[in-house]
Amino acid sequence: MLKRLTALALVVSAPAFASGLEIQVEGEANGTIVIDLLEDVAPQHVEQITALANDGQYDGVVFHRVIDGFMAQTGDVENGRLGSDMRLAGTGGSDRPDLPAEFSDLPFDRGVVGMARSQNPDSGNSQFFIMFDQGHFLNGQYTVVGRVTEGMEVVDAIKRGAPRSGAITGKPDVMTTVTVTE
Repeated sequence: MLKRLTALALVVSAPAFASGLEIQVEGEANGTIVIDLLEDVAPQHVEQITALANDGQYDGVVFHRVIDGFMAQTGDVENGRLGSDMRLAGTGGSDRPDLPAEFSDLPFDRGVVGMARSQNPDSGNSQFFIMFDQGHFLNGQYTVVGRVTEGMEVVDAIKRGAPRSGAITGKPDVMTTVTVTE
């Protein structure tokens, strides 16, 4: 009996990981993006993203940096809400602590989701990006957290920003709701 209770206590106290995200997008792109999160590759980053999504913090956050042929970045829960001063979008994070890098051997190919960060590799917080194409120069430099399994056509339709900076002019596309999936 004690062995069974101990095993149950371990299951209850273990972190509850989700298997993915379902992101509803509106703007120039309209539809659903489904992401498979890679708990075994980046457990701390996946836990952070799912906690923020479960709290509704990603709802209403814009794609603030979108570079054609490279990636679409979102997730600034502090300064990236639709209706906020978009000049600040991309400068914030969340009230949760920054995370140490969880680098892997997984390449940054089309549809891979990576964690955005500052110059410090251990500064991932809430922002993430989705690759339009391969970007192997990012390999081993950024944490891979997942991959798009459905809705790449929605990703491809996200409004592009300025050619070099990716800054969006006008109304950006927005993640209206982000739901954690099992």
